[in-house]
Amino acid sequence: MKENTAEITSRIIHPNILYYGTPVLLLSTLNEDHSTNITPISSSWALGDCIVLGLGVESKAFENISQLGECVLNIPHPPLWQHVEKLAHYTGKNPVPEYKRKIGFQLEKDKFRASGLTPVPSQSVKPERIKECPIQIEARIQHIRIPEHTSFFSIVETQAVHVHVHENIILRDNYINPERWSPLIYNFRHYFALGKQLGKTFRAET
Repeated sequence: MKENTAEITSRIIHPNILYYGTPVLLLSTLNEDHSTNITPISSSWALGDCIVLGLGVESKAFENISQLGECVLNIPHPPLWQHVEKLAHYTGKNPVPEYKRKIGFQLEKDKFRASGLTPVPSQSVKPERIKECPIQIEARIQHIRIPEHTSFFSIVETQAVHVHVHENIILRDNYINPERWSPLIYNFRHYFALGKQLGKTFRAET
């Protein structure tokens, strides 16, 4: 049934957060002792081989990429949401930043153990990949910028160097089958999967 647009109204609100439905990433970065840190993030966008991330400047991930300049973007699918959530209240930053400590964050060095996920070696970067994530993108940092109007987050430009994909979602060698792949979506701090396909753009190649 078509919605009657004459009955639609809107008003101004003041939400605390604007996570209006974006894919979850598990960002692998390298610690100073050469172990791998995992940071769940939900701020990213991609164009070509450039993937832009939003990272808090007090996070362990920001500290690590500032020093090494490499990372892995592990993209989980919906069945992994509970593993992602197990990481939600942990930080690799020691000491725990005061604002995080006040809302319940705890220090955790071994994020793989804490999440129940499995490390696998990367090909061209030092941080490990996450085996269970259907898409794993090795990347190098190209630019880091802190916006002038804020001081608590950074805009990080990365360039993909290798894209690892589970065999069961590959279509015709170099495509990802959209009928078999679904990202885990973070929607106003709730986890969602994609619904059924509605259609496709005229530029779709599959």
